[in-house]
Amino acid sequence: MSRQDSETDTIRLDKWLWAARFFKTRGLATQAINGGHVHLNGSRVKPSRTIKLDDEVRIRKSSVEFIIHVRGLSDKRGPAPVAQTLYEETETSLAQRENQKQQRSLMADAGPRPDKRPSKRDRRHIIRFRRG
Repeated sequence: MSRQDSETDTIRLDKWLWAARFFKTRGLATQAINGGHVHLNGSRVKPSRTIKLDDEVRIRKSSVEFIIHVRGLSDKRGPAPVAQTLYEETETSLAQRENQKQQRSLMADAGPRPDKRPSKRDRRHIIRFRRG
């Protein structure tokens, strides 16, 4: 049962996060909400909290934070293009995520990397070194 275009309709937060494809399962969405990684309109909430259109949701997954506004309600998980119509990410959130992506890329490039894969002999030396 997909719900769209009605401002009086509400849906559970954990169901909506799952349907909008922010989390792979409802259980993971529930864990994130209980762990304080999801805030609704600036406050920490429970998984059973209902959301409605135009609510602001902050989702933190590892080091990435999404700030989104609810644009549609659905309690069914559909294809990704349909799920993307359920929310709109703010410009500041997009810019911040892009900045973090560039920083991670620069950090990965700054680290030393070997020119080739270790040979069998090199791997044995590495294993001996790690074991002490």
